[in-house]
Amino acid sequence: MRTLALLLVLGVCASWVSCKPTQEKKDRVHHNKDLSDHAHDDSKDFQYDHEAFLGKEEAKTFDQLTPEESQERLGKIVDKIDSNNDSYVTAPELLAWIKFVHRRFVSENVDKQVLLHDKNHDGSVSWEEYSNQTYSHLIEEFYDVPDKERYRQMMRRDERRFKQADKDGDLIATREEFTAFLHPEEFDYMQDIVVTETIEDIDKNGDGSVDVNEYIADMYTPEADEPEPEWVKTERQQFADHRDLNKDGKMDRSEISHWIKPHEYDHADLEAKHLIYESDKDKVGVKRSGHRHICLIV
Repeated sequence: MRTLALLLVLGVCASWVSCKPTQEKKDRVHHNKDLSDHAHDDSKDFQYDHEAFLGKEEAKTFDQLTPEESQERLGKIVDKIDSNNDSYVTAPELLAWIKFVHRRFVSENVDKQVLLHDKNHDGSVSWEEYSNQTYSHLIEEFYDVPDKERYRQMMRRDERRFKQADKDGDLIATREEFTAFLHPEEFDYMQDIVVTETIEDIDKNGDGSVDVNEYIADMYTPEADEPEPEWVKTERQQFADHRDLNKDGKMDRSEISHWIKPHEYDHADLEAKHLIYESDKDKVGVKRSGHRHICLIV
């Protein structure tokens, strides 16, 4: 029995159990992280596709299955992706699935945080509930003044973001508002606070912008007498060619916004097209899996 090429690609993903080491390079581009924290390099492994297709938590479950079990469960998922039950999986259907998986991850994360912080069980989280649960005991426990001030600064930063997410200003976040607080990259009205926080993290000289040295320092800390790696040199060129749009030697708020949340492409859409391209190797458009024929349309 021939196996659907999509299942072969994803089956390899599901059975890949060796983890890559943590990348030294930080990635502040928010929708890259949405799909996976792994680099998208199929020549090394399929972890990016694995997590993009299944979700981070579900991917961990699949890592414990045998290849046969993985393929059986993936077959059931393909049935769900085929939303109109015409035995064809198209790029729009795969895109809808990837976005559903991502929303599920966000929703499950918010559920856990609401359960942790909603002390009066009213389905909302007040700033008082959140700050008491997250910061009060830390500030009380530390006797060292610098440590206390560090946590106070973190609390003030969270409070600012909480107030931005809290549309009606009552300091009580509905589930949607709490989602905007926890995942600001998902909400257009939170974009400004994301840019502000990014600048605060990277802008070491306090001029309100990010120059190339600050940009590189956020990703890479060299060892003594260590030659600069090639990827760092590439990032310097990327800064000059694609980050610093007005060529003034630094990124302003607008350029940082464009960097951390690019507007010209959608990673979920690219991933859907990538999976179909990798699955339909013979380009005939039709693959067989048991009793079903599924056409993968590029």
